[in-house]
Amino acid sequence: QVQLVESGGGSVQAGGSLRLACAASGRTFSGYRMGWFRQAPGKEREFVAAISASGGRTYYSDSVKDRFTISRDNAKNTVYLQMNSLNPEDTAVYYCAAGRDYTWEIYNRRGSYAFWGQGTHVTVSS
Repeated sequence: QVQLVESGGGSVQAGGSLRLACAASGRTFSGYRMGWFRQAPGKEREFVAAISASGGRTYYSDSVKDRFTISRDNAKNTVYLQMNSLNPEDTAVYYCAAGRDYTWEIYNRRGSYAFWGQGTHVTVSS
């Protein structure tokens, strides 16, 4: 069992930056791929970014590529999402997710992640 707790959300003006963190419990954190998803008002939850168990591979949605950076510190059992150049379209609840890093699982699918945090709110004003 893996428990995930997000932090770092808040309100920021367009063009600003936020750094989200996801703290994970459990002995097997280093064996899990980690992902970030978000859900904006009135929309379905969508993929944002993911990182492999080793941290050697990262994946991003087209909407955040070149603006967001995902990273992990296995020694701290924590995954981060650095968000730069934020715009109002980034306003959403951001969720951290963890899944076993099987090669046949697709990184941008919700079904590839078995464990989810409660989410942290991000609001970007223009």
